Amino acid sequence: MEIGVYLLHRLEELGVRSFFGVPGDFNLGFLDLIDDYTGIDWVGNCNELNAAYAADGYARIKTGSVGAVLTTYGVGELSAINGIAGAYAEIVPVVHVAGFPSLKEQEDKPLLHHTLGNGRYNVYAQAAELFAYSHTILNDPQTAAAEIDRVLSDCILQSRPVYIALPTDVAYIKISHERLSVPLPRLPAQNHSLGEAVVIEEIVKLVEQAQGDVVVLVDVGAVRYNAVEEVKAFVETAGFAVYASPMGKSVISEAYERYGGLYTGATTRPEIKAKIEGAKLLISIGALKSDLNTGNFTTRLDVARTVELHHASSKIKFSEYPGIGMKYLLPKLTSALTSSSLKSLTLSIPVPKWTYPLPQESDEIISQAWLWARIGQFLQPKDVVIAETGTSAFGVLDIPFPDGAVFISQILWGSIGWTVGSTLGAAMAAREKRLGRTILFIGDGSIQLTVQELSTMLREGLKPIVFVLNNSGYTIERAIRGEHRKYNDVVNWGWIHLMKALGDVDGTRTRSYAVNTKVEIDALLSDGAFSSADVMQVVEIGMKMLDAPYALKVGTAVGSQW
Repeated sequence: MEIGVYLLHRLEELGVRSFFGVPGDFNLGFLDLIDDYTGIDWVGNCNELNAAYAADGYARIKTGSVGAVLTTYGVGELSAINGIAGAYAEIVPVVHVAGFPSLKEQEDKPLLHHTLGNGRYNVYAQAAELFAYSHTILNDPQTAAAEIDRVLSDCILQSRPVYIALPTDVAYIKISHERLSVPLPRLPAQNHSLGEAVVIEEIVKLVEQAQGDVVVLVDVGAVRYNAVEEVKAFVETAGFAVYASPMGKSVISEAYERYGGLYTGATTRPEIKAKIEGAKLLISIGALKSDLNTGNFTTRLDVARTVELHHASSKIKFSEYPGIGMKYLLPKLTSALTSSSLKSLTLSIPVPKWTYPLPQESDEIISQAWLWARIGQFLQPKDVVIAETGTSAFGVLDIPFPDGAVFISQILWGSIGWTVGSTLGAAMAAREKRLGRTILFIGDGSIQLTVQELSTMLREGLKPIVFVLNNSGYTIERAIRGEHRKYNDVVNWGWIHLMKALGDVDGTRTRSYAVNTKVEIDALLSDGAFSSADVMQVVEIGMKMLDAPYALKVGTAVGSQW
């Protein structure tokens, strides 16, 4: 089969059903192969940055799979690189395939379009290498299959982006399909048995010494490295109280009776902060200790009372255990604790109820505090909720999610506008997995960066609910600096007319709303037709310019002190 078809077979094996990207003359041949391939659908994007965002969102929802994005040489791949860098930072497996000049063109180095005009044909691949766990240029047909397998294995095992440059002629060179009979590895290498036994023995001893006062803190590594079921079995079997970081929100069901809410250092609710920082033993799973994930580095977790479990290592107090990863460790640790007589003690320690009651406000202004509490009542099990870097990301954190609802946000990389492309990918994955509604929360400033991709969602028959928080510009930036500076202002668009310009010319495939009072938005959220999300919907919410969610207000104050 053609090398390009071999690559498609491997992507399909990893669970890819949607391939994002933008056509260009260096990838058109490969695009023909995609178009003729029955197992994967092509999803053309408005630009390469949005395509990379979409592949990122797809991979986040379709855990255990990867996202895939195709660009053309030079101009296309450089446009996508911000999205790929974000996926790398946030531990998201994305395969970036770039169309590349033919073998003869690479050898002769003509003054080709999309080049820098100086014969440096590999310069873009060198740039991509900085943001990829592994990379390859498929210049040798004899090793192409092995190289594809190596790079894709790295993508799924390390949960990081990889880069594959596919020359225009190489895509059609035929090779043996024999390697396809051996599946790609999907699980990490087994832990060292003796080291694993030592780690389990030490953790069990610490649990016994804690006499039930054990807290589990779940972070994003648990979902990125496909250990959610192992974590769930561990906390439920032992009965430990479980909390989450912002990036770990929704990894454990927030409807679980022993779930206590979010820990964000100094910005944490006092009753939660006391439970976590005062526990005799803290077991941290998949931690990513970035600034916004730790309340601007204000977490106070005593190393002498902490166990950390990661993808490829464990840490007990001050001792490191390389090569002892959580995927295999957790089931054995769960088994070791099954016969423990401490569960009754553990269950006797109360866990704060994670709630966000609707505040009683006398006016009709839609405040941040009121909005997010009301949205919490609107959410349903299995909803996919995407929150933009801005007030939305901080506001959504406070909402208790129903069982099975999923939260994604770009909390570490924080690229403004990421959510629009990501919503496309997330909605595609949600449809493939038969999840619930896809709901986007984004500000009027952020959406202007990547708004074009709403038209792609329309074309693909997706039906997200898009809430546009119109607070007259970049409120998150105003909370940091320049409350009334010109640089935080944006042009106010006609939001309720947006979808007509983006493709719904006769207004039959979308519905748009503008709400400016509590009564108006409450009525909309209570409407069965709106909640059913049977068409794509855009809701403009009029809000005060300087109002911000509690977490943002407190976090900004803490950050300025830090």
